[in-house]
Amino acid sequence: MTPSWRARLADHPLRAARLVLGSTLEVGAVRARIVEVEAYGSPEDGPWPDPAAHTYPGPTPRNEPMFGPPGHLYVYLSYGIHTCINVTAGPDGTGGGVLMRAAEITSGIDLVRERRGGRDRDERLAAGPGRLGQALGITLADKGTDLLDPGSTVRLHLASRRGPVEAGPRIGISRAEDKPWRLWLRGDPSVSR
Repeated sequence: MTPSWRARLADHPLRAARLVLGSTLEVGAVRARIVEVEAYGSPEDGPWPDPAAHTYPGPTPRNEPMFGPPGHLYVYLSYGIHTCINVTAGPDGTGGGVLMRAAEITSGIDLVRERRGGRDRDERLAAGPGRLGQALGITLADKGTDLLDPGSTVRLHLASRRGPVEAGPRIGISRAEDKPWRLWLRGDPSVSR
């Protein structure tokens, strides 16, 4: 990817989220078009204080990628079992990110069905952050991957166009839940809720 994409991700996490929405994530034979995202801000002393963000307590070994350059992968386990994936956003050293909540699988559907155990209709295979991580086969070992490097095993192909976008409050958090920092493609059947 060109440096201009990285520079565009080095912005307010909500603007970065709009850039990630509609983009394609590629992991081996699987490609997924991102249809739902949530933006997360900085620590209390940063430009976008966000008590719901993993960055809020400041840099830790767990959240370290979020304080690095934009366009890298931040991976964590939710409830100790669900692999959730984020694109780092904001300027290097600031802390911010975009949670990828849901996607439409556009290639590699048979592999994704196998990973998901045949439990869902095709349009629901990656409808939710835990499902998405499992569908793509992302693990904690992928944390820190440069998503914009053409040689990476996990690649983000940013979209220059997308469909109509809806916005609303983030889901599954207990602080700053009123921020309308959840974005999704209107009418897409792969959106989580």
